[in-house]
Order: sequence, then structure tokens, then C-alpha cells
Amino acid sequence: MKSKFSKTWNSSKQPRKQVKFRANAPNHIKRTFMGATLDKKLREKYGMRNIEIRKGDEVKVMRGKFKGKQGKVGDVDVKNTRVQIDGIQRMKAGGEKLITWFHPSNVKIIILNVDDIKRLKRSKKIDSPKDEALVKKSEDVKKVPKMYKKKTEEIKTTKKVATKKVAEGKK
Repeated sequence: MKSKFSKTWNSSKQPRKQVKFRANAPNHIKRTFMGATLDKKLREKYGMRNIEIRKGDEVKVMRGKFKGKQGKVGDVDVKNTRVQIDGIQRMKAGGEKLITWFHPSNVKIIILNVDDIKRLKRSKKIDSPKDEALVKKSEDVKKVPKMYKKKTEEIKTTKKVATKKVAEGKK
């Protein structure tokens, strides 16, 4: 393996090379290492198995001393590949409380923070970010396609009118 990071590097069975790959990766690639599994309901809803953890997601700890505990993600440390969950702390011998960090592979996302529509762009159940925005705004999901069609028709007609005016102005 080369001394610099390479995206095209093929995997190795040697642990030292795997560790080096992960440690030397730039932050935009380390971001992909922050993936956590989705709850079964979310898997069915969005059509994907895992997604990158973000601040504001609600997660459940699946491994370790705090197995079964739930909370919101308070802080995400991409550099060290770890997340902090609000409300979960460990005690030192002297009684002092410390923040506990978890690896994303040890937690499961229960509730997604969908403030950013682009986050779900690879979802198979949602065609485009515009569709997701309409779904969030409307109360009845069945009316969404009609609303979307009406809006696109209105945009097309306004574009036609504008092009006609421009064409008339050039004559």
C-alpha cells in the first residue's frame, strides 16, 4: 500500500493495511464510515438498510454496557469515527460523570432527522427530493402526485407565456 491515501486501493487481508487505510482517509471519505443500521420500520419506509449518522437522529445502543439505552445523537466525531448520545454517561471511580462515545456500528437509528432532504437521495422509495418535500408538507400522501403534476403544469404554462412574450418582443 502506498504511503498516501488512495481511493482506488484494493483491500488487503492484512489488518495493519486496513487500519492504515481508515486512519489516513480524508474526512469526506471518513464520513462514509459513520454509517449505522436503520430500524426495520425505517428500512421498509425508505428502502435502504443503513445511512450515515447525523446530529439529531434518535438511536438505540445495540452492543456493550449500555445495550438497550436510547437517546438523541448529540455530537458526531468524524475524525475519530464515533458518536455521543445525549443522556448516556459513564461514572469514574471517584464518582465523576464522563461523556460516553460509541462507534456507529454499535447503534441502530430509530428516528431519522430529515431536516435535510438530500440526505435521502439514494432512497429507492422516494423518486426525488421534491417529492419528499411535498410528502412532508401535505397531510394526505395520496394527494401528492396530483399536487406535484399541477405545479409542474403551472410552471410549464408560465414558461410558454414568457417565451412567447420574448419572441414577440424580438419581432
